[in-house]
Amino acid sequence: MGQHRIPCLLMRGGTSKAACFLAEDLPQDPAQRDTVLLAVMGSPDARQIDGIGGADPLTSKVAIIRRSTRPDADVDYLFAQVNVDRAVVDYGQNCGNILAAVGPFAIERGLVDCVAPLTRVRIFMENTGQLAVAEVPCGNEGVEYAGDTRIDGVPGSASRIVLNFPDVAGSSCGALLPTGHARDRFDDIDVTCIDNGMPVVLIRANDLGRTGYETREQLDADVELKQRLESIRLQAGPRMNLGNVTQRSVPKMTLIAEPRAGGAISSRTFIPHRCHASIGVLGAVSVASACLIPDSVAQGLADLERAPELSVEHPGGEFSVALRLDDNGQLAGCGLLRTARLLFAGDVFIPTQIWPGEEQ
Repeated sequence: MGQHRIPCLLMRGGTSKAACFLAEDLPQDPAQRDTVLLAVMGSPDARQIDGIGGADPLTSKVAIIRRSTRPDADVDYLFAQVNVDRAVVDYGQNCGNILAAVGPFAIERGLVDCVAPLTRVRIFMENTGQLAVAEVPCGNEGVEYAGDTRIDGVPGSASRIVLNFPDVAGSSCGALLPTGHARDRFDDIDVTCIDNGMPVVLIRANDLGRTGYETREQLDADVELKQRLESIRLQAGPRMNLGNVTQRSVPKMTLIAEPRAGGAISSRTFIPHRCHASIGVLGAVSVASACLIPDSVAQGLADLERAPELSVEHPGGEFSVALRLDDNGQLAGCGLLRTARLLFAGDVFIPTQIWPGEEQ
């Protein structure tokens, strides 16, 4: 049997990488599409040796993009998290890091006209039904990837991409505080369940006998901690209106502690069973938002001197979030700074017995 080629751009967005596709180049049947995406990444396999995945959740991501028919959007963006070692493709969340690559992709593929010096791309996030606006630096010949903006978790520098979110509160769970409370209790541990763009369960690290400053490798090797986190996650999922989350990558579990490097809060996030090398874009928004909510588990730990601009510390550095408040002091949106880069453009190949390129 031969191989079928699928046009693909591999792009870095923030601290993640994704295979980016035009929706029309993939199967329209969702089940067949999942089979194709698993083959593209080489899942399930811990090394993803037979695909282009990087054997890490941060590099086993997919963006599916199409020209939008909505009057308020230029493109529609569907994010897929491809599990590394299980045959599971999860669409239950957004990815703010990969969102930073959507605007450049849309310009590269001609879905949006390039306008120098800045192209605004209105993006409808299909996973949660929310809108974002990306401001992408451009020159006369296309996207300007070179620049002097640095973000923790990415070597070197690149051009500055600003992501604006008018309102992402409750995007997956239906409410900023989906349980109706700023604080809940599972397995005798206080937690805060919040969704300001990403469903997150916050736990004080010292409540689990940890410092919250452990390395990623130490936490990945901490079997007892991960078992306790998973028990809490499985209980919190239904309470957050996410249903049975056994096979899902949300909610994210985040250990928090007092800041140590001049930020507002220190964090260690699991996605959901491995410690994140940094923190997800929208996960950082949810963590920062919890710092401003009275009686959340972040209260007493967070340094709010610079609020509503808050820096979330993570294993790779920090992530700054600019929260916007309305006249009543309620959360009303946020802005984020990211970078992106086109890594390669070409075709990814899959065996024709998986999909010959024709709808079956």
